[in-house]
Amino acid sequence: MLGNRLHFMSGHSKWAQIKRQKGLNDQKRGKTFTKLANAITIAVKQGGGVSDPDSNFRLRLAIDAARTENMPKENIERAIKRALGKDAGEVEEVTYEGFAPGGVSVIVEAATDNAMRTTSEVKSIFNKAGASFGNIGSVAYQFKHVGRIIAKKGSKSFDDIFAIALEEGAEDIEEAGDEVFVYTPLHDLAKTKDALVNAGVEVLEAELIREPVMTIKIDEPEKLQKIENFVNTLEELDDVQKVYTNLQ
Repeated sequence: MLGNRLHFMSGHSKWAQIKRQKGLNDQKRGKTFTKLANAITIAVKQGGGVSDPDSNFRLRLAIDAARTENMPKENIERAIKRALGKDAGEVEEVTYEGFAPGGVSVIVEAATDNAMRTTSEVKSIFNKAGASFGNIGSVAYQFKHVGRIIAKKGSKSFDDIFAIALEEGAEDIEEAGDEVFVYTPLHDLAKTKDALVNAGVEVLEAELIREPVMTIKIDEPEKLQKIENFVNTLEELDDVQKVYTNLQ
């Protein structure tokens, strides 16, 4: 019944994209506590001041990410209190768009207490890399917001996880070695994650992402390396939360 509205990809059609996503996920293990605290604060603010993770799924995701990085409990509590206090207005979410070398579309999501500083730093990285800093809306239409869950197969088979995710409304599922990537509509991310966990599946990560509608392929190794360096430099900024590209 649900099959008509699903578009699961077979074989390894997304393998290159998944490998890149996995690489970026591994890099995120080095995120500073500043990034994590800002993400928690923004989650509370965007959730209308709701500080209970059971009632604010974005906050729950942010706390889960912080715990994965072994962020101390007191740091997490401090970030939540900051969101509820008079200093909450100092932290805001800002988004930048543009084009990396080779015409690759880029979106940078940041959380900062000084937007002018962050904008200056991001623009500087764009300029040094020969990238083009764009206006808001210049590339956003090339991406769609989706939920993404990365689960470890463990004792479960791909078919087991497929069946659970399908039942909860997943739109795309792909096998990547001993892991499974599950893509869901935003409103189905929470229940899909909970269903997998309740079924004994180990969920490594669950987050809201921007997925490119279409990807661009670049074969020149030198140009690819330049783009990777550009993205890595952006991600190293404390204020930057996530960087998305439509690079395959």
